[in-house]
Amino acid sequence: MVKSPTKPLTLEEFLKLPETKPANEYINGQIIQKPMPQGKHSILQGELVTNINSVAKPQRVALAFPELRCTFGGRSIVPDVAVFAWERIPIDERGDMANVFKAHPDWTIEILSPDQSQTKVTGNILHCLKHGSRFGWLIDPDERSVLVYPPKQQPELFQESQEILPVPDLVSELQLTVGQLFGWLKL
Repeated sequence: MVKSPTKPLTLEEFLKLPETKPANEYINGQIIQKPMPQGKHSILQGELVTNINSVAKPQRVALAFPELRCTFGGRSIVPDVAVFAWERIPIDERGDMANVFKAHPDWTIEILSPDQSQTKVTGNILHCLKHGSRFGWLIDPDERSVLVYPPKQQPELFQESQEILPVPDLVSELQLTVGQLFGWLKL
C-alpha cells in the first residue's frame, strides 16, 4: 500500500515519523507499507533467524535480525531477515549494539506474502546488492521456490526438495535444502 503525503517527504523527514505496524518503507520518495505477516511468512522468518543465528552467533561471525530497519543508499527498508557480519554491527557510545542501522545487510532475505508485489520486493533485494550486500534470497511460500541473488551474477531458481540452498561465505556452515526450508510449514 502506497501512502501519498500531501507534499513529498525527504528520507530525513520520513525517519522522524513514528514507526508503524506493519512497517513503512521509504522507496524512491514514496512511503510503502509492508503487508502484515501471516502464518507461513512468520514461521519461515522465525526459523530462518533461529537457524542462521545457531550457526553464526556462537562463532561471532554474523547475526540475523527479523524486521530490522536498514537505511542506506537513499532508501529505508525493512527486510524480513537482515544478516549482518559481526564486525559490521553498529555499536553505540556505551559499546552496546546500536538501535539505528544506517547500512546495508550482508545478506537480505525477503519472504513473499499473499498479494505482495514481487517486483517491489525484488527491487529491494537489487538495491541491497547494488550497495554492497553479499547475497539476497526471495522466498515464495506458495510456489515453494527460492530465487537466490548472488552479487554481480544472474539469479538462480531453487525448487527441487533435495537442492542445497547457497548461502554467503560468512555462514558457510549453514546447510539447508529447499525441502527443509519448506518443511517448516508442516505441522
